[in-house]
Amino acid sequence: MVAAVVRFLAGLIAGVLILLVIGAAPAQAAGYRYWSFWKWSDGAWGYQQQGPAVYVPQDGGVDGWRFAVSPDGGREAARPGAAGDFATTCGGTAEQPGRKRVAVVLDFGTAADSPGETPPGLRTACAVVPTGANSAEVLAAVAPPLRYDTNGLLCAIAGYPKAGCGDQLGAANKPAANGAGGGSGGGSADGDHGSGPDIGLIAGAVLVAALAAGAVWQARRRR
Repeated sequence: MVAAVVRFLAGLIAGVLILLVIGAAPAQAAGYRYWSFWKWSDGAWGYQQQGPAVYVPQDGGVDGWRFAVSPDGGREAARPGAAGDFATTCGGTAEQPGRKRVAVVLDFGTAADSPGETPPGLRTACAVVPTGANSAEVLAAVAPPLRYDTNGLLCAIAGYPKAGCGDQLGAANKPAANGAGGGSGGGSADGDHGSGPDIGLIAGAVLVAALAAGAVWQARRRR
């Protein structure tokens, strides 16, 4: 009888531990659909720490842009899908006094990350702009029309996408692989915990069951 009680309690405790782990698992973080800004340096893309209206690229520089859904709206965003090859992009463009050449890589992303539109293909361009031009002016020279929101956030490059701006997507609203897009922007960053197990009730049930099993064991020992 003692062995049976021990096995019963061990199984009960193992079950509640599994439920506790499931209940405590963090919800999937919200994602953000937007254009991320990158700088080509030392043979790799690095997340740009300055905004395009602040950063002033040098002659021979390479700016990169990628439209994607990012889980954190920052450094973990998808990088442009092509290398920043200045020689290939601007090699055939002659230098001009008082102006600079900046290569630009535009990656419109995948259908899975689109807001229901077909993304254009990746392309590169060589901007020839005044020496003091910032990256926003570089972009405007090669990929109009640009669309900004009232806070100055870049929403669209070359007219893509047609609507939306930095939309937040909850775990349940992540766009489908077919690019149909199910995001409503109403997702919560901390996720929806309403459907998870009630840990207090589970723990209480385990405690009651354990006490009951102990009482049965004690009663049988006295016989």
